[in-house]
Parts: sequence; C-alpha cells; structure tokens
Amino acid sequence: MAADTLRQSLVGSKTTVVVKVGTNVLTNATGELDRRRIESLAEQISRIRAAGHRIALVSSGAIGAGVGKLGLGKRPTDLPHLQACAAVGQSALMQLYQEALNPYRIHAAQILLTASDFDSRVRYLNMRNTISTLFEFNALPIINENDTVSIAEIKFGDNDQLAAMVANLLHAPLLVLLTNVDGLYSGDPRSDANARLQATVPHIDAAVTGMAGTSKSSLGTGGMKSKLKAARLATAAGGAVIMANGSIDGILDQIFRAEAVGTLFLPHGESIPAWKRWLGFTAQSKGQLVVDAGAAGAICQRGTSLLPVGVRDVQGDYGKGDVVTICDSGGKEIARGLTNYTAADTRRIMGRATDQIIQQIGNIPYVELVHRDNLVVTG
Repeated sequence: MAADTLRQSLVGSKTTVVVKVGTNVLTNATGELDRRRIESLAEQISRIRAAGHRIALVSSGAIGAGVGKLGLGKRPTDLPHLQACAAVGQSALMQLYQEALNPYRIHAAQILLTASDFDSRVRYLNMRNTISTLFEFNALPIINENDTVSIAEIKFGDNDQLAAMVANLLHAPLLVLLTNVDGLYSGDPRSDANARLQATVPHIDAAVTGMAGTSKSSLGTGGMKSKLKAARLATAAGGAVIMANGSIDGILDQIFRAEAVGTLFLPHGESIPAWKRWLGFTAQSKGQLVVDAGAAGAICQRGTSLLPVGVRDVQGDYGKGDVVTICDSGGKEIARGLTNYTAADTRRIMGRATDQIIQQIGNIPYVELVHRDNLVVTG
C-alpha cells in the first residue's frame, strides 16, 4: 500500500490510536510545563475523538515538570532526586491535563505502569480491560511510567518503548510519536547541511538505525535511537508509526487530515493476535537459545517448532514456561516463545535428536523445546 493511501486509511477508519508526547514537547526551556501546548494538545485530541477514534495518550513530563516546580534548573542524575521530581511533577502534570480537557467534558484518567506490569499475563489483560472501560466512560487514558517506584525504567527505559507496548496491548493500527524534531533525518540536521527528512521508511534496518546518531533530549530520557526502537516494535507487529514535531501548532490535526508531515514508518510484519503480541513484543525474555542455521531457517521460513537438536547454546537461568529469546548463530534475535524446559534441562538435551534423548534420560516429556503454537517470529 502506498504511503499516502496508508495515511488516508489510518485516519479515515474509526481506529484506536496511541499518541506519545515527549517531555521536551510539554515543557519550556526551564523545564516548566507549557500550559498553552497542553491546551492545544487537548483541543486536538477532542476533535480526533469526535471523529470516532479512540485515543490513549502516553505522556512524559512528570520528572521534567518536577524539575521546573522545584526550581532545579536541570534534570538530576541520581535515583532519589529523579523519583522525588516524578512525585512532585506527576500531580502537576495530571492537574494541567484535566484543566485543559474540562472544556470538552473529557475525564483525565491516570495510569502509571512499570515494565513488570507487562510481564504478567494477568496484569497485562487487566490493563487492556481497564483502558477499554475508560473509553466507554468518555475518559482519556493518560499513561506514564511509574517513575516514583521503578528503578530500571528511569535508568534505562523511556516512554517511547512504553508507547509501543501500549499500542501492541490495544492492537492499535497507528502509533504517533510526538517529539521536538520533524521526524527522522538522514543525518543530524544540526551539524549536517545535507541531512534530509525521511518522509517514509518501509523497513527499519541497520541503515535506518544508523541515521539516529547519538542525539538525546535535554529533559527526557529518550533520543532518536529510542524512537526507532519503539517504531520497530510497533511495525513488526503490524502497526504503522508516524513520528512528527509536537512543537508545531496543530500537528495532530495535520496528521489526521492525512497530510504528509513527519516520517511514516510502514508496517513490515503481519498483524498478529493479541496473545502473540504479548509473547513476542511485550513480555520480557528470561533467557536465550542460540540455534543453528537449519533450525533458524525452519522457524523463520516454515514456522516450525524448535527441537532440542537445533540448539547450540543456552544463556540465562530460566524456568519452564518462561519467555525465551531465540537467536541465530550470529546472535540476531529471530523469535520468542514459551519454553517447555528449564535452562538446566535444556543444557542436558540440546544438540540431541529425540531418540538420543530417550536413550540418555529414559523419557522425554516434550518433543519440542518451544512449540510453534507458543512461538512468535520477531526477526
């Protein structure tokens, strides 16, 4: 499907859309929340909802807002001060959102999440049910990382990744990443006069990733590499992503008029069921299986199960039923799945055919290490 046709299709149908807005879009140069920007965002969201779309907003800005309210001048680097800024800033962020939404009679619904919420299948389903019910109540789900209690998320995570995981959670065909640049450039436009905006990206490969450079936002945790990682997560599961400049007045209106703004990342994977979105693109892997070329080809090309004979190395200490990553001999991830064996048992039987395993241990509870029904190709 051509890029312009896809844009028309995405905004023309009554779909669920996840919009992520970054800290540098929501705050001014001193780190204080920009009321006018948030009011404009609320007005545009009200129009998009009126057109029949369901919107979930993933909003950064809590730590940045806390930096501004506490008069710190810059983002702290140690965990206790980051968490204190988040605690102060989150309430201010939500208050301003509710005030901005009041003219449109939309309720602001705060949802704070951590990565562990996505690991649990039960909590994962509860999240989806809660957000779906909020849509029924004419509420706008406003989702953020729970920075006041999470540790790894502040150090290593960001809301770009969270937004992609929410898009997969809701089976949303479109993820909009609003940042403080116009989209993906072929180089850093601040230092490269020949850098050009990429209007459409069919597939996020090594060449595209190389365009990201080393940029990082001043108040947020993300950068272009983070956004490309999130875009890959969403597009691999069959969704489209638009990255655009949230500092431009009316940018969401332009996107939902199907105007050629920002960078459109095309879906490069088939749309998959919700259960396999969780398995392949959301739940955290507990270990890694390195397979030979024959097993890698069978999994990627024919969708077969993974047998012990094809495994060459086992990394990690995982249990039966855990999510494991399956990599080729070069270390590239090709799939994820639920393992039938613990790491210790896998090491005992790897590289052996079924009859050899039976001779060695007397029985074999499962022929497959990872059954194809519990496996998702991701590479």
